[in-house]
Amino acid sequence: MTDTRTITNPPGLHDPTPFGYSHAASAPGEPVFIGGQYASDAHGQVVPGDFTAQVELALANLRTALAGVGLGFEHVVRLGSYIVDHDPQKLAVLGKALAGAWGDRLPAQTLSGVASLALPGMLFEIDAIAVRPTTEATG
Repeated sequence: MTDTRTITNPPGLHDPTPFGYSHAASAPGEPVFIGGQYASDAHGQVVPGDFTAQVELALANLRTALAGVGLGFEHVVRLGSYIVDHDPQKLAVLGKALAGAWGDRLPAQTLSGVASLALPGMLFEIDAIAVRPTTEATG
């Protein structure tokens, strides 16, 4: 599919790409909201693992959720990320994982450090807003 997003990092603001996001992203089309994805198995159970493993599985689950509605990472315009006991090392892990998924066309993102998440053992959760392109945007 074609990436119809406009990614903007305006002059006067810092370069956010090393941190895994862009300042603004827009796209023509229908918004699609993806609920929080985490390191879960097919039954919703938390898959134990370190932070890196949980980020990788959460992103794989996000990819699956997007594919379920006919979309991919190239349609995501905004992310919400939640990290238990956030620190610079976890930020580096997340930034690397997001760059692996989006390259230099990172969506806008808000990252929140939190004390805990919905289930015991969860270290990371991510939600997304994607845009299903209109016919005019793709043709």
